[in-house]
Amino acid sequence: MDEKLGCSRREFLQRVSMGAGAMMLYPLGSFGSQMLLQERKYYQVWQDLEELPDEEKLGIALVGLGNYASGQLAPALQETKLCRLAGIVTGTPAKEEQWAEQYGIEEGNIYNYENFDEIAGNDDIDIIYVVLPNSMHAEYTIRAAEAGKHVISEKPMATSAADCEAMIEACRDNNRRLSIGYRLHFEPHNEEMMRLGQEEYFGGIQKTDGVHSFDIGNDPDVWRLDAELSGGGPLMDIGIYVIQAAIYTIGEPPVAVTARQETTNQELFSEVEETIEWEMEFPGEMVAHGTSSYSERGNHHRVQADEGWFELEPAYSYTNIQGETQEGPMDFPQVNQQTLQMDAFADHILNGSENRVPGEMGLRDVKILYAIYEAAETGQRVELDL
Repeated sequence: MDEKLGCSRREFLQRVSMGAGAMMLYPLGSFGSQMLLQERKYYQVWQDLEELPDEEKLGIALVGLGNYASGQLAPALQETKLCRLAGIVTGTPAKEEQWAEQYGIEEGNIYNYENFDEIAGNDDIDIIYVVLPNSMHAEYTIRAAEAGKHVISEKPMATSAADCEAMIEACRDNNRRLSIGYRLHFEPHNEEMMRLGQEEYFGGIQKTDGVHSFDIGNDPDVWRLDAELSGGGPLMDIGIYVIQAAIYTIGEPPVAVTARQETTNQELFSEVEETIEWEMEFPGEMVAHGTSSYSERGNHHRVQADEGWFELEPAYSYTNIQGETQEGPMDFPQVNQQTLQMDAFADHILNGSENRVPGEMGLRDVKILYAIYEAAETGQRVELDL
């Protein structure tokens, strides 16, 4: 019992979820400058957050303990102020023991995929972070919401717009909050790209150019090459960052896309694309060019405006993001993006702060992803209705 609140922690969280804004839904096209620009960059907001005692922090359970969960999310949760690593869900018994020992996770907070739904009765877990292959995001988001938990779904949100809509509906029907793992919305260099673009610091934007590519290697058993699990190739996996960057720099969604794809290794890339290029058209004749590949390397986001330019390289990495404008280098600190991302969601749940990356944003982006695939397959310009 929390004596100050006069209620249990569970009752308090339920009251918060029923409060103003709990059921707020966002039109898909509403992520313009008013939603994206903030008075301060998020790392400045985060610095002012008062760290809660561990017993008052929201408990997060990671579902899927692959490289991202083990290499990024779990370490980030050691630095969060409003949430903590409270549980895990894994199908590998050896990982249960390893994670329990490394992070002090209680036996009662360790689940597998068979008993996952029992998490509904665990008051120590408030948020489920779904870090599974893309095709499994919808199932576990919906099950988490039905278990009474708030949800973060890793990007891309799902492998169809229908699944995204079902995820949003499940969270709405169960009065749970939903966020997408768009960590770069909390990274100061990317936030500066938003400011420079949306405030037209160098005049109106003419075009943007973004590349996010890496060499995936030659192992055919990587899940990212399995279309049933991934939903697509580099576009779904990392090209989505390029799409996001163009939109949050320009401050509004695109109206049409064209695209082409190329495959040089038919055996390895028999189910997903190897390399894909696209153009997104925006109102006012602005154009965003994007490239993503599993056989090349690249990581940049450059903007040409009427009176100058600004860019990031690398733009989308976990660390060491660097920015420059025609006036000189950007001077912002390196931050733990995932720490800020998860604390921002906890703050949204606890205090009603803005959900910067809601499910509706994920739905919008999945619609764009599949429009790009359609354009690449047909060779035709595809108009968007967002």
